[in-house]
Amino acid sequence: MSVSTGFNVQVAHYIGAGQERKARQIVKQGLAAALVFSLLLLIISVSVSGMLPVWLGGNEDICEGASAYFMVYGLAIPIMQLNSMAGGMIQCSGNMKLPSILHVVMCVLDVLCNAVLIFPSIDIEAASLSVHVPGLALGVPGAAMGTALAELIVVCIMLYYLLFKSPALHLRRDEKLKLSMEDMAKAFKIALPVGVEQTVMCGAQVVTTGIVSPLGSTAIAANSFAVTAESLCYMPGYGISSAATTLIGQSVGAKREDMTKRLGWLATFFGMLLMALSGALMYIYAPLMIGILSPDLEIRELGTQILRIEAFAEPMFAASIVAGGVFRGAGDTLVPCIINFVSMWLVRIPLSAFLAPGLGLKGVWLAMCIELCVRGILFLLRLADKSFADVKKDADKRRRRN
Repeated sequence: MSVSTGFNVQVAHYIGAGQERKARQIVKQGLAAALVFSLLLLIISVSVSGMLPVWLGGNEDICEGASAYFMVYGLAIPIMQLNSMAGGMIQCSGNMKLPSILHVVMCVLDVLCNAVLIFPSIDIEAASLSVHVPGLALGVPGAAMGTALAELIVVCIMLYYLLFKSPALHLRRDEKLKLSMEDMAKAFKIALPVGVEQTVMCGAQVVTTGIVSPLGSTAIAANSFAVTAESLCYMPGYGISSAATTLIGQSVGAKREDMTKRLGWLATFFGMLLMALSGALMYIYAPLMIGILSPDLEIRELGTQILRIEAFAEPMFAASIVAGGVFRGAGDTLVPCIINFVSMWLVRIPLSAFLAPGLGLKGVWLAMCIELCVRGILFLLRLADKSFADVKKDADKRRRRN
């Protein structure tokens, strides 16, 4: 994610400045860097896949399946890396529609591929009709394979459009790949805080999993299903965040400090409004959302309770998601990294560890709710204090250089 951000933001800046040739150079350098970096992550992930479930405190009955799942996930990292990079570059060129449609298609393909790869073949009979549904019965590893296959299909389409059909970014015969240390340094400057931020966030999720694991299989399952159900509420926020990154990035390239500030607040408030609505719907329909995911009554009851706790945090969660996209578009990634570190490691983790023994999984999600509210407030304060005057200075420097 950090590697993609480092190059995608530059594409938006150059598109906004009308320097499409330079943007195409960033595309080629970014794809090359992404491929090399993702292969490194592949090696690391596959190497630790055997021990990772043990490190997280998993029971013996889940370790084998979890290891197999993560190994397949690790092998698919280059696919996910190129998907993130290509989709982000297309979005930063101003085309939000195609990546969105393809990601929806990817979700549908994910469901279909999972159904075929996880379960054995079955015959479905309805009235006088009999339908044979094929299946490979691969179980948990099949779930990872299905997701990887769906991503592979979509990334092929995404790369084809980016490299051959995109009006601004498609390859030209007279433009060869040229590695620029200045471009790489700029990408590194943007990407490093994002990489640290993602490490901080994912590390905190790992620790949270370690806190939840001793609470039992019911708590683990309810936690997993609730996270899946909640994603229906916060995914719109990430969509607005992606759009904000594009809009802010192009405003930066166009040297429009006034527009940058207005768009930042507009996108953030719109995201908060949308996720406040989705949070209210999640509170009302929590039993139905969990019920679709699990038939177990105990899991459904616990999952409903924790989803309703989380519903109150959705507006502030939106503030952090969308404002983060605004800052990325402006190339400001250091302060959001610091905010996320403070909120996750100094609020969520200690509070979860304190509340879990007495309140169980509900205590963990209460801590999450409080932390998301704190994080959202900090992001709003940063947005209010943020001056985009440096945006104009950076754009002027780029224009004089080019």
